[in-house]
Amino acid sequence: MQIFSISDVTSYIKHVLDRDRTLNSIYVRGEISNFKRHYSGHCYFTLKDSDATIKVVMFRSRSQLLKYAPRDGMKVVVGGKITVFERDGQYQLYADHMVPEGVGELSLAYEQLKEKLAAEGLFDELHKKPLPFMPRAVGIITSPTGAAIRDIITVAKRRHPGISLVLFPVQVQGIEAPGQIADAIRAFNDYGQVDVMIVGRGGGSLEELWAFNDEKVVRAIAASTIPVVSAIGHETDFTLSDFVADRRSATPSQAAEIVVPDIYELGRYIRTLQDLIATHMQAIVKDKRQMVLQYRQSAALQRPMDLLTDKQQQVDSFLQRLCQVMEQQITAKQHNFSIQAEKLAMLNPLAVLARGYSITRTKDGQIVSDSSQILNDQEIEIFLAKGALCARVCSTKEA
Repeated sequence: MQIFSISDVTSYIKHVLDRDRTLNSIYVRGEISNFKRHYSGHCYFTLKDSDATIKVVMFRSRSQLLKYAPRDGMKVVVGGKITVFERDGQYQLYADHMVPEGVGELSLAYEQLKEKLAAEGLFDELHKKPLPFMPRAVGIITSPTGAAIRDIITVAKRRHPGISLVLFPVQVQGIEAPGQIADAIRAFNDYGQVDVMIVGRGGGSLEELWAFNDEKVVRAIAASTIPVVSAIGHETDFTLSDFVADRRSATPSQAAEIVVPDIYELGRYIRTLQDLIATHMQAIVKDKRQMVLQYRQSAALQRPMDLLTDKQQQVDSFLQRLCQVMEQQITAKQHNFSIQAEKLAMLNPLAVLARGYSITRTKDGQIVSDSSQILNDQEIEIFLAKGALCARVCSTKEA
């Protein structure tokens, strides 16, 4: 009887599994649970159904290609290889790719990023900047060889032959496209010589338009101080760039119509305004001329002395009334003054002295009203209606 070590058994089982063609390229459907993304970028999770579970590992080289964020409870289809992790003696699925079940990977990534950016407020109308009415220069971010740039130039020059168009050539699809588009937006903001930007491309599939759903591009548009018009040629569907842009157009041609004013239409509008102003001014002049004629025929201008005579009579009447009122006021004030003078005279202490009375004070000025205030041989002053007496008290009497 041959006895094997645990390592030998595990290695043998791994060898058997590795030789199985089915397990070397297999697709497994299940629900994600216990999902963890290691700081290294590797992803570890469990795939389960109602009856069983299997451990899954997705290394960083594969997980970084996912366009959506896996999370617990998500139903997915995982493709890869099943083998044994010898250290733990456990078989597990090494995932090469993973797609959500029932919904495309790009669609799921789109919805997840849209939800995230909306929660941050990047799509709020509050952040939308108004487009300039008459831009001096328009920045265009698109492919230099695509139909979009030709359409924009054709429409822009038809509407305004003198408009300045500045092209920043970029790739509009592929791995390099998002970084180039975001860099172009930042470069135009640093350049500072354009008043508005058109960012876009012609139509295409969801995969071909995916650069305009990239988070780097969306955040670059949101951070731009220059107004941005999205011009992705896809009339029915919206990219995330459409949501964050200050204005969305269905096609590059429409973007040029939105951004570039039609100077010929403006000229017609200005001429219409000039005609309206001229008509209005003629009406005003006619009305004022009629008013002048009426004034010339008025009594004030025909017989100005009559108007002056009437006013002189009014002035004389007002003066007469004013004199009467002033006389009445003076008489009333004089009468009131006499009454107040009589009252004051009655209260005047000198008037009492004139009737034979006198006022007695001590040397220190205290009024004497009681004989007990004075001592024998004390000097006093007696004030009369005319003059005063200095006296010395020989004796006092009580009342």
